[in-house]
Amino acid sequence: MRMNHISQSLAVALMFCLIVPMLQPVPAAQSRPDAASPPPTVLAPPPPKLADYKKEVAAEVDGMAVFTQQMVDTVFSFGELGFQEFETTKYLTDILKKNGFTVQEGVAGIPTAWVASWGSGKPVIALGSDIDCIPQASQKPGVAYHDPMIPGAPGHGEGHNSGMPLNITAALAVKKIMEREKLPGTIRLWPGVAEELLGTKAYYVREGVFKDVDVALFAHVAADFNTSWGDGNQNGLISVEYNFKGESAHAAGAPWRGRSALDAVELMDAGWNFRREHLRIQQRSHYVISDGGDQPNVVPPTASVWYYLRETDYEHIKELWDIANKMAQGATLMTNTEVSSRVLGSAWPGHFNKPIAETMHANIESIGLPKWSDADETLAKALQREMKVPEVGMAKTIRPLSGRVEIPDDEKRGGGSDDIGDVSWIVPTITLRYPANIQAGPGHNWANAVSMATPIAHKGTTAGAKAQAMEVLDLMTRPDLVSAAWDYFKNVQTKDHKYIPLLRAEDKPAIWLNKATMEKYRPEMKKYYYDATKYKTYLEQLGITYPTVR
Repeated sequence: MRMNHISQSLAVALMFCLIVPMLQPVPAAQSRPDAASPPPTVLAPPPPKLADYKKEVAAEVDGMAVFTQQMVDTVFSFGELGFQEFETTKYLTDILKKNGFTVQEGVAGIPTAWVASWGSGKPVIALGSDIDCIPQASQKPGVAYHDPMIPGAPGHGEGHNSGMPLNITAALAVKKIMEREKLPGTIRLWPGVAEELLGTKAYYVREGVFKDVDVALFAHVAADFNTSWGDGNQNGLISVEYNFKGESAHAAGAPWRGRSALDAVELMDAGWNFRREHLRIQQRSHYVISDGGDQPNVVPPTASVWYYLRETDYEHIKELWDIANKMAQGATLMTNTEVSSRVLGSAWPGHFNKPIAETMHANIESIGLPKWSDADETLAKALQREMKVPEVGMAKTIRPLSGRVEIPDDEKRGGGSDDIGDVSWIVPTITLRYPANIQAGPGHNWANAVSMATPIAHKGTTAGAKAQAMEVLDLMTRPDLVSAAWDYFKNVQTKDHKYIPLLRAEDKPAIWLNKATMEKYRPEMKKYYYDATKYKTYLEQLGITYPTVR
């Protein structure tokens, strides 16, 4: 009996040992080290003068700190939504024109899009960053709780006010060395217009903006200082608005004579919400009703619903789009209405370049994180407390370089999207993430605007400008780095995957979006535009004590 009991115990223990590992959480695919990851890129030794150039450019960027701060604060004060970035565009292009750049405006039929160029010959290095802001994200900077400057107005709740100032600072610092040393090469700057709508970069690609570019260096605000390579964790998407047409009628007197377009919208949305259970776990889809009718006693003759359909690759995005089209048609059959649709934006999932990421990471490590003051830490921890997240303060360490090669499709997990993905499939590209924000807000929120016209953003943007400038110098003086970038692009990234635009020939930029909102709020917002001739900082102009906490 005792032997049987021991045998049973051993059997149970063995089963436990087999089952428990199966129950352990599987690490996120994005962070899983891949055994097939290629080894570090081997490059020729850098030219002897490069180290001196980098020291000089870092000192030059430090010397431009006030200039950078004024740009960051000014663009923050404009707070312009996508496709309506007119003040931002005029301000930034005027600076570039005064510094010898040739500016092409109205690129790809987009009034606020532009390309600024300086220099000649190869390599052509394109520096990009986004400039639009977030609806209803108006927020007083340096205040660690919700306190809008103008209730309901837009604001920089993503931090897009800092990226182009970073690139302009870096470009001007490098330009000074290139002129003196007579270094060949072209610096090209361009803005991500309406990135929150995924509205323009695919049109830039279609227009040929990057056809002669050797490398694209993108910059995006973050709470830490890093870059990465590989296919990342971005989803791609298609942004589609479905417009239903019915027939109006008196909703009480003769409802039977009406055909409600709003009914069609609601039925499509109900169908989609039931279908979610049977879609892949990788998908993310969400919608807003952009036109819900006029008033309750009139059967709505028109109504519209706007969808973002996100997935991890082109084929699955197309599949979601096809399902949505069928849903819309089904809604018309149930309501005796008609439907048309229009594409408002698109984005491919990004894939970022390994050799460029490696040299950028080395530059980031050589610079290090900014020195955060007690006031910076107080603001960060107060906002984290307000948002009920861990009170860790500002970033203290630089993470190791991360990357991944292809992984099984069913292990991918996507999230947000950025149309820099389209650019990354046309030219070797990386994204520099620089520490100008606080790890507290949920994204696309007033909390993400709190730091963006404060010393945190000023220091983080200056640090990012140093890294960007150093990387441009690497690319200008090391031809083998550019060659290695293209070798990875051709023989790893695009060996088995080719870029197919999600845009159709008939699709045009949705330049009318956000016009009414900006017309509503801009007159009041103009009262808060930053005047750098009178005030050292935007905080000073607003009379805000830094930091202001509960």
